[in-house]
Amino acid sequence: MSEWREICLPISAENIAELRAGDKLLLNGTIYAARDAAHKRFIDALDREEKLPIDLSGAVIYYMGPSPTRPGEIIGSCGPTTSARMDRYTPRLLDEGLRVMMGKGDRSPQVVDSIKKHKGVYLITIGGAGALLSLKVKSCEAVAYPDLGAEAVLKIEIQDFPAVVAVDSQGNDLCKIGPAQYRAMDKETK
Repeated sequence: MSEWREICLPISAENIAELRAGDKLLLNGTIYAARDAAHKRFIDALDREEKLPIDLSGAVIYYMGPSPTRPGEIIGSCGPTTSARMDRYTPRLLDEGLRVMMGKGDRSPQVVDSIKKHKGVYLITIGGAGALLSLKVKSCEAVAYPDLGAEAVLKIEIQDFPAVVAVDSQGNDLCKIGPAQYRAMDKETK
């Protein structure tokens, strides 16, 4: 079992190149929560040749399922949402400098190819544990598209936020590797 590796954000291209599918990470620094509606606005802005409200180079975009923040709390439950919903936008954002995305679930072959082409990485975190993940958040503020309400772009400071490399910069895909390893192990035990 591999050890947890601490990663300071923003992550460098060199650090991204060292990561491998299956590596366990503890993230520290700034991430940006952005979902479907914000992604559509990003693409619309790029189509109009406008500057994006956040700098994608070095940024981590977290596909976070929002929930209301209770009084006295920094953030509500902040678990991942299904990443595949952003697949139609991701190659374009990778073309624009994005290198790190985080959510849950697998990605399309086109997105995996684009991650490999741009030497990026896709991380997954624990679905169903959003309340526990919220304990890793140190601050949170809306930084773009506040009219989207729960889908506004949020700047979130995190400490020891757990994630696993699902797709590495070489295109190795844990969502394909893991099941294949399980099937091989299952055949050996029969």
